[in-house]
Amino acid sequence: MPTRRTFLTGLVLAPLTRALAGFSGRLIDYPKAAFSKFSRHLKPVGRALELPDYYVWCNSPIYGPDGKVHVFFSRWVASKGMSGWINGSEICHAVADRPEGPFTFLNVVLAPRGPGHWDATTCHNPSIQLVDGQYCLFFMGNANGKTDTKRIGLATAPTLHGPWTRPDQPLLLPGPAGAWDDHCTTNPAFVKHEGKYWLYYKSWNTKEYDDAKGQEIRGNRKYGLAIADRLQGTYEKFAGNPVIDFSGQGHNRQFEDAFVWRQHGRFCLLARDMGVYSQEVGLFLESEDGKAWTFPKIAFLPIRDYGVAEPPAPPKLKRYGRLERPQLLLRNGKPEYLFCASQGGRFMTASSFVFRVS
Repeated sequence: MPTRRTFLTGLVLAPLTRALAGFSGRLIDYPKAAFSKFSRHLKPVGRALELPDYYVWCNSPIYGPDGKVHVFFSRWVASKGMSGWINGSEICHAVADRPEGPFTFLNVVLAPRGPGHWDATTCHNPSIQLVDGQYCLFFMGNANGKTDTKRIGLATAPTLHGPWTRPDQPLLLPGPAGAWDDHCTTNPAFVKHEGKYWLYYKSWNTKEYDDAKGQEIRGNRKYGLAIADRLQGTYEKFAGNPVIDFSGQGHNRQFEDAFVWRQHGRFCLLARDMGVYSQEVGLFLESEDGKAWTFPKIAFLPIRDYGVAEPPAPPKLKRYGRLERPQLLLRNGKPEYLFCASQGGRFMTASSFVFRVS
Protein backbone atom coordinates (compact mmCIF):
# COMPACT_ATOMS: atom_id res chain seq x y z
CA MET A 1 0.00 0.00 0.00
CA PRO A 2 1.19 3.58 -0.48
CA THR A 3 3.59 4.77 2.20
CA ARG A 4 4.14 8.24 3.63
CA ARG A 5 7.39 8.48 1.70
CA THR A 6 5.64 7.46 -1.52
CA PHE A 7 2.96 10.04 -0.85
CA LEU A 8 5.42 12.87 -0.35
CA THR A 9 7.35 11.84 -3.44
CA GLY A 10 4.11 11.95 -5.39
CA LEU A 11 3.28 15.47 -4.33
CA VAL A 12 6.65 17.23 -4.32
CA LEU A 13 6.72 17.74 -8.06
CA ALA A 14 7.73 21.27 -9.00
CA PRO A 15 6.79 23.36 -10.69
CA LEU A 16 3.02 23.06 -10.56
CA THR A 17 1.38 23.17 -13.97
CA ARG A 18 -2.08 23.84 -15.24
CA ALA A 19 -4.44 20.93 -15.67
CA LEU A 20 -3.52 18.39 -18.31
CA ALA A 21 -3.35 19.78 -21.85
CA GLY A 22 -6.59 19.14 -23.68
CA PHE A 23 -8.88 20.06 -20.80
CA SER A 24 -10.75 23.32 -20.99
CA GLY A 25 -13.08 25.28 -18.76
CA ARG A 26 -11.96 26.23 -15.26
CA LEU A 27 -8.35 25.07 -14.96
CA ILE A 28 -7.00 23.73 -11.69
CA ASP A 29 -3.40 23.60 -10.57
CA TYR A 30 -2.12 20.02 -10.28
CA PRO A 31 1.35 18.62 -10.85
CA LYS A 32 1.65 17.53 -14.47
CA ALA A 33 3.18 14.24 -13.37
CA ALA A 34 0.13 13.58 -11.20
CA PHE A 35 -2.01 12.75 -14.25
CA SER A 36 -2.33 9.13 -15.34
CA LYS A 37 -2.07 8.02 -18.96
CA PHE A 38 -5.69 6.93 -18.62
CA SER A 39 -6.77 10.55 -18.05
CA ARG A 40 -5.42 11.59 -21.44
CA HIS A 41 -7.80 9.34 -23.32
CA LEU A 42 -11.13 10.65 -22.01
CA LYS A 43 -13.48 12.44 -24.40
CA PRO A 44 -16.76 13.67 -22.86
CA VAL A 45 -19.97 12.35 -24.43
CA GLY A 46 -22.45 13.86 -22.00
CA ARG A 47 -25.24 12.95 -19.62
CA ALA A 48 -27.44 9.89 -19.92
CA LEU A 49 -30.20 8.21 -17.93
CA GLU A 50 -31.83 11.44 -16.79
CA LEU A 51 -35.08 10.26 -15.20
CA PRO A 52 -37.85 12.60 -14.03
CA ASP A 53 -38.57 12.31 -10.31
CA TYR A 54 -35.48 10.16 -9.63
CA TYR A 55 -31.84 10.41 -8.68
CA VAL A 56 -29.73 8.05 -10.85
CA TRP A 57 -26.42 6.67 -9.53
CA CYS A 58 -23.99 3.72 -9.82
CA ASN A 59 -24.16 3.13 -13.60
CA SER A 60 -22.58 -0.25 -14.45
CA PRO A 61 -22.47 -1.03 -18.22
CA ILE A 62 -21.92 -4.26 -20.13
CA TYR A 63 -22.22 -5.36 -23.76
CA GLY A 64 -24.94 -7.96 -24.20
CA PRO A 65 -25.01 -10.86 -26.70
CA ASP A 66 -27.49 -8.72 -28.64
CA GLY A 67 -24.70 -6.19 -29.29
CA LYS A 68 -26.50 -3.58 -27.21
CA VAL A 69 -25.27 -1.75 -24.14
CA HIS A 70 -27.00 -2.78 -20.93
CA VAL A 71 -26.66 -0.58 -17.85
CA PHE A 72 -27.55 -1.61 -14.32
CA PHE A 73 -28.00 1.45 -12.14
CA SER A 74 -29.34 2.70 -8.83
CA ARG A 75 -32.26 5.06 -8.53
CA TRP A 76 -34.37 6.51 -5.73
CA VAL A 77 -37.26 8.96 -5.66
CA ALA A 78 -36.29 12.62 -5.85
CA SER A 79 -38.42 13.51 -2.84
CA LYS A 80 -35.87 11.73 -0.63
CA GLY A 81 -33.09 14.10 -1.71
CA MET A 82 -29.49 13.14 -2.44
CA SER A 83 -29.20 11.08 0.76
CA GLY A 84 -32.08 8.83 -0.28
CA TRP A 85 -29.71 6.13 -1.50
CA ILE A 86 -29.22 4.86 2.04
CA ASN A 87 -32.87 4.02 2.69
CA GLY A 88 -34.73 3.57 -0.57
CA SER A 89 -32.50 2.80 -3.54
CA GLU A 90 -33.43 0.13 -6.08
CA ILE A 91 -31.37 -1.36 -8.89
CA CYS A 92 -32.71 -1.02 -12.43
CA HIS A 93 -31.90 -2.15 -15.97
CA ALA A 94 -31.74 0.05 -19.09
CA VAL A 95 -30.54 -0.65 -22.64
CA ALA A 96 -29.29 1.33 -25.65
CA ASP A 97 -28.07 0.55 -29.15
CA ARG A 98 -24.92 2.59 -28.53
CA PRO A 99 -22.92 3.57 -25.44
CA GLU A 100 -23.84 7.20 -26.07
CA GLY A 101 -27.53 6.32 -25.72
CA PRO A 102 -30.36 7.12 -25.67
CA PHE A 103 -31.19 4.51 -23.05
CA THR A 104 -34.56 2.85 -22.62
CA PHE A 105 -35.64 1.96 -19.10
CA LEU A 106 -36.60 -1.72 -18.88
CA ASN A 107 -37.38 -2.74 -15.30
CA VAL A 108 -36.46 -2.82 -11.64
CA VAL A 109 -34.12 -5.75 -11.02
CA LEU A 110 -33.61 -5.60 -7.24
CA ALA A 111 -35.73 -3.64 -4.78
CA PRO A 112 -35.57 -3.50 -0.96
CA ARG A 113 -37.31 -6.58 0.46
CA GLY A 114 -38.59 -5.18 3.73
CA PRO A 115 -38.23 -6.19 7.40
CA GLY A 116 -36.45 -9.42 8.19
CA HIS A 117 -34.06 -9.33 5.22
CA TRP A 118 -30.42 -8.24 5.11
CA ASP A 119 -31.30 -5.99 2.13
CA ALA A 120 -34.53 -4.71 3.67
CA THR A 121 -34.15 -0.97 3.13
CA THR A 122 -31.88 -0.39 0.12
CA CYS A 123 -30.24 -2.04 -2.91
CA HIS A 124 -27.33 -0.03 -4.26
CA ASN A 125 -23.80 -0.14 -5.77
CA PRO A 126 -24.55 -2.51 -8.70
CA SER A 127 -21.58 -3.93 -10.60
CA ILE A 128 -22.48 -6.26 -13.48
CA GLN A 129 -20.08 -8.99 -14.62
CA LEU A 130 -20.18 -12.02 -16.94
CA VAL A 131 -18.52 -14.82 -14.98
CA ASP A 132 -18.38 -18.51 -15.92
CA GLY A 133 -21.19 -18.08 -18.45
CA GLN A 134 -23.65 -16.41 -16.09
CA TYR A 135 -24.40 -12.79 -15.28
CA CYS A 136 -23.36 -11.68 -11.83
CA LEU A 137 -24.77 -8.57 -10.22
CA PHE A 138 -22.70 -7.59 -7.20
CA PHE A 139 -24.47 -5.04 -5.03
CA MET A 140 -24.88 -3.60 -1.55
CA GLY A 141 -27.95 -3.89 0.64
CA ASN A 142 -28.73 -2.77 4.17
CA ALA A 143 -31.25 -3.76 6.81
CA ASN A 144 -31.94 -0.59 8.80
CA GLY A 145 -31.46 2.38 6.47
CA LYS A 146 -28.05 3.10 8.01
CA THR A 147 -24.42 2.42 7.12
CA ASP A 148 -23.71 -0.13 9.86
CA THR A 149 -25.75 -2.87 8.14
CA LYS A 150 -24.35 -2.33 4.64
CA ARG A 151 -23.39 -5.74 3.22
CA ILE A 152 -22.22 -6.97 -0.19
CA GLY A 153 -24.46 -9.49 -1.98
CA LEU A 154 -24.45 -11.34 -5.31
CA ALA A 155 -27.46 -11.97 -7.56
CA THR A 156 -27.07 -14.23 -10.62
CA ALA A 157 -28.99 -14.85 -13.83
CA PRO A 158 -28.58 -16.87 -17.06
CA THR A 159 -29.34 -13.77 -19.16
CA LEU A 160 -29.20 -10.01 -18.72
CA HIS A 161 -33.01 -10.08 -18.63
CA GLY A 162 -33.08 -12.58 -15.75
CA PRO A 163 -34.53 -14.38 -14.00
CA TRP A 164 -32.35 -13.20 -11.13
CA THR A 165 -31.56 -15.52 -8.23
CA ARG A 166 -31.42 -13.35 -5.16
CA PRO A 167 -29.20 -14.21 -2.18
CA ASP A 168 -30.73 -14.97 1.20
CA GLN A 169 -27.45 -14.07 2.88
CA PRO A 170 -24.73 -11.47 2.17
CA LEU A 171 -21.64 -12.54 0.26
CA LEU A 172 -19.20 -10.83 2.65
CA LEU A 173 -19.54 -9.71 6.27
CA PRO A 174 -17.61 -7.05 8.23
CA GLY A 175 -14.72 -7.92 10.52
CA PRO A 176 -14.97 -8.30 14.31
CA ALA A 177 -15.30 -5.29 16.61
CA GLY A 178 -12.12 -3.25 16.58
CA ALA A 179 -11.01 -4.44 13.13
CA TRP A 180 -10.35 -1.89 10.39
CA ASP A 181 -13.45 -3.21 8.55
CA ASP A 182 -15.82 -3.70 11.48
CA HIS A 183 -18.45 -1.24 10.25
CA CYS A 184 -19.69 -2.66 6.92
CA THR A 185 -18.87 -4.16 3.52
CA THR A 186 -19.81 -2.11 0.48
CA ASN A 187 -18.74 -0.78 -2.98
CA PRO A 188 -17.89 -4.21 -4.47
CA ALA A 189 -15.31 -4.56 -7.24
CA PHE A 190 -14.68 -7.99 -8.75
CA VAL A 191 -12.21 -9.77 -11.02
CA LYS A 192 -11.61 -13.45 -11.77
CA HIS A 193 -7.88 -14.18 -11.74
CA GLU A 194 -6.02 -17.44 -12.23
CA GLY A 195 -9.13 -19.48 -11.49
CA LYS A 196 -9.86 -17.63 -8.24
CA TYR A 197 -12.60 -15.13 -7.48
CA TRP A 198 -11.28 -11.81 -6.19
CA LEU A 199 -13.66 -9.45 -4.42
CA TYR A 200 -12.49 -5.97 -3.41
CA TYR A 201 -14.62 -4.17 -0.84
CA LYS A 202 -14.78 -0.86 0.96
CA SER A 203 -15.12 -0.60 4.71
CA TRP A 204 -14.07 1.52 7.65
CA ASN A 205 -13.64 1.45 11.42
CA THR A 206 -16.54 2.21 13.72
CA LYS A 207 -14.56 3.69 16.61
CA GLU A 208 -12.07 6.53 16.49
CA TYR A 209 -8.33 5.95 16.37
CA ASP A 210 -5.22 8.12 16.07
CA ASP A 211 -3.48 8.28 12.70
CA ALA A 212 0.25 8.73 12.12
CA LYS A 213 -0.08 12.45 12.82
CA GLY A 214 -1.96 11.95 16.07
CA GLN A 215 -5.26 13.09 14.57
CA GLU A 216 -8.43 11.30 15.59
CA ILE A 217 -10.05 9.52 12.66
CA ARG A 218 -13.41 7.81 12.47
CA GLY A 219 -14.78 6.28 9.30
CA ASN A 220 -11.63 6.43 7.16
CA ARG A 221 -12.52 4.51 4.00
CA LYS A 222 -10.11 1.78 2.96
CA TYR A 223 -10.22 -1.21 0.62
CA GLY A 224 -9.78 -4.85 1.46
CA LEU A 225 -9.56 -8.01 -0.64
CA ALA A 226 -11.32 -11.35 -0.18
CA ILE A 227 -10.63 -14.41 -2.38
CA ALA A 228 -12.69 -17.55 -2.97
CA ASP A 229 -12.31 -20.84 -4.82
CA ARG A 230 -15.96 -20.66 -5.91
CA LEU A 231 -18.00 -17.73 -7.16
CA GLN A 232 -20.53 -18.06 -4.35
CA GLY A 233 -17.78 -18.28 -1.73
CA THR A 234 -16.70 -18.70 0.97
CA TYR A 235 -14.59 -15.51 0.52
CA GLU A 236 -11.53 -15.45 2.74
CA LYS A 237 -10.12 -12.05 3.61
CA PHE A 238 -6.50 -11.41 2.65
CA ALA A 239 -4.24 -11.39 5.71
CA GLY A 240 -2.54 -8.19 4.54
CA ASN A 241 -5.76 -6.14 4.45
CA PRO A 242 -6.42 -3.32 3.96
CA VAL A 243 -4.67 -3.45 0.59
CA ILE A 244 -5.21 0.30 -0.01
CA ASP A 245 -5.11 2.68 2.93
CA PHE A 246 -4.37 6.43 2.92
CA SER A 247 -5.12 7.09 6.59
CA GLY A 248 -1.44 7.26 7.48
CA GLN A 249 -0.97 10.27 5.19
CA GLY A 250 -2.85 12.49 7.66
CA HIS A 251 -5.77 14.89 7.20
CA ASN A 252 -8.17 11.92 6.93
CA ARG A 253 -7.17 11.19 3.33
CA GLN A 254 -9.24 8.34 1.90
CA PHE A 255 -11.04 7.10 -1.22
CA GLU A 256 -14.03 5.04 -2.40
CA ASP A 257 -15.96 3.67 -5.42
CA ALA A 258 -13.28 1.32 -6.76
CA PHE A 259 -13.62 -0.41 -10.13
CA VAL A 260 -10.99 -3.08 -10.86
CA TRP A 261 -10.00 -4.75 -14.12
CA ARG A 262 -6.97 -6.48 -15.62
CA GLN A 263 -5.14 -5.11 -18.66
CA HIS A 264 -1.66 -5.72 -20.09
CA GLY A 265 -1.01 -8.29 -17.38
CA ARG A 266 -1.65 -5.84 -14.55
CA PHE A 267 -4.46 -4.99 -12.16
CA CYS A 268 -5.90 -1.51 -12.76
CA LEU A 269 -8.20 0.45 -10.47
CA LEU A 270 -10.35 3.57 -10.82
CA ALA A 271 -11.81 5.30 -7.78
CA ARG A 272 -13.10 8.58 -6.40
CA ASP A 273 -10.60 10.68 -4.50
CA MET A 274 -11.41 11.87 -1.00
CA GLY A 275 -8.48 14.09 -0.20
CA VAL A 276 -5.37 12.54 -1.74
CA TYR A 277 -5.37 15.30 -4.37
CA SER A 278 -8.79 16.84 -3.72
CA GLN A 279 -12.44 15.92 -3.22
CA GLU A 280 -13.24 16.50 -6.90
CA VAL A 281 -11.03 14.16 -8.96
CA GLY A 282 -10.78 10.47 -9.74
CA LEU A 283 -7.85 8.19 -9.01
CA PHE A 284 -6.00 5.58 -11.09
CA LEU A 285 -3.83 2.87 -9.47
CA GLU A 286 -1.97 -0.16 -10.79
CA SER A 287 -0.69 -3.39 -9.26
CA GLU A 288 1.36 -6.37 -10.37
CA ASP A 289 -0.31 -8.79 -7.96
CA GLY A 290 -3.56 -7.06 -6.96
CA LYS A 291 -2.34 -6.60 -3.40
CA ALA A 292 0.45 -4.00 -3.48
CA TRP A 293 -0.72 -0.92 -5.35
CA THR A 294 1.09 2.09 -6.79
CA PHE A 295 0.48 5.53 -5.39
CA PRO A 296 -2.53 6.93 -7.30
CA LYS A 297 -2.49 9.35 -10.17
CA ILE A 298 -5.40 11.48 -11.35
CA ALA A 299 -7.86 9.58 -13.55
CA PHE A 300 -10.48 12.26 -14.28
CA LEU A 301 -11.52 15.79 -13.33
CA PRO A 302 -14.90 17.43 -12.62
CA ILE A 303 -17.29 17.91 -15.56
CA ARG A 304 -16.57 21.65 -15.78
CA ASP A 305 -12.91 20.98 -16.63
CA TYR A 306 -13.89 19.28 -19.88
CA GLY A 307 -15.48 22.41 -21.30
CA VAL A 308 -18.99 21.04 -20.79
CA ALA A 309 -21.49 23.85 -20.21
CA GLU A 310 -24.00 23.20 -17.46
CA PRO A 311 -26.48 25.49 -15.70
CA PRO A 312 -25.65 26.91 -12.26
CA ALA A 313 -25.91 24.52 -9.34
CA PRO A 314 -29.08 24.65 -7.25
CA PRO A 315 -28.59 24.99 -3.47
CA LYS A 316 -29.79 21.43 -2.83
CA LEU A 317 -26.86 19.88 -4.77
CA LYS A 318 -23.66 20.26 -2.75
CA ARG A 319 -21.46 18.09 -5.02
CA TYR A 320 -22.67 19.40 -8.35
CA GLY A 321 -20.51 18.39 -11.33
CA ARG A 322 -18.26 16.04 -9.38
CA LEU A 323 -17.85 12.59 -10.98
CA GLU A 324 -18.32 9.56 -8.77
CA ARG A 325 -18.80 5.76 -9.01
CA PRO A 326 -16.57 5.18 -12.10
CA GLN A 327 -17.49 2.02 -14.03
CA LEU A 328 -16.00 0.92 -17.35
CA LEU A 329 -17.64 -0.51 -20.43
CA LEU A 330 -15.08 -3.07 -21.60
CA ARG A 331 -14.73 -4.76 -24.97
CA ASN A 332 -12.39 -7.77 -24.95
CA GLY A 333 -10.98 -6.50 -21.68
CA LYS A 334 -10.14 -3.05 -23.04
CA PRO A 335 -11.88 0.13 -21.75
CA GLU A 336 -14.11 1.75 -24.39
CA TYR A 337 -16.34 4.03 -22.31
CA LEU A 338 -16.33 5.39 -18.77
CA PHE A 339 -19.67 5.74 -17.00
CA CYS A 340 -19.78 7.95 -13.89
CA ALA A 341 -22.52 9.35 -11.70
CA SER A 342 -22.91 13.06 -11.18
CA GLN A 343 -25.36 15.42 -9.53
CA GLY A 344 -27.27 17.68 -11.89
CA GLY A 345 -28.79 16.94 -15.27
CA ARG A 346 -32.05 17.92 -16.86
CA PHE A 347 -34.07 17.44 -13.67
CA MET A 348 -31.39 18.75 -11.27
CA THR A 349 -31.18 15.45 -9.41
CA ALA A 350 -28.40 13.09 -10.61
CA SER A 351 -27.64 11.10 -13.73
CA SER A 352 -24.99 9.15 -15.56
CA PHE A 353 -22.16 11.02 -17.31
CA VAL A 354 -20.36 9.18 -20.11
CA PHE A 355 -16.86 9.49 -21.57
CA ARG A 356 -15.40 7.75 -24.58
CA VAL A 357 -11.99 6.21 -23.87
CA SER A 358 -10.04 6.86 -27.06
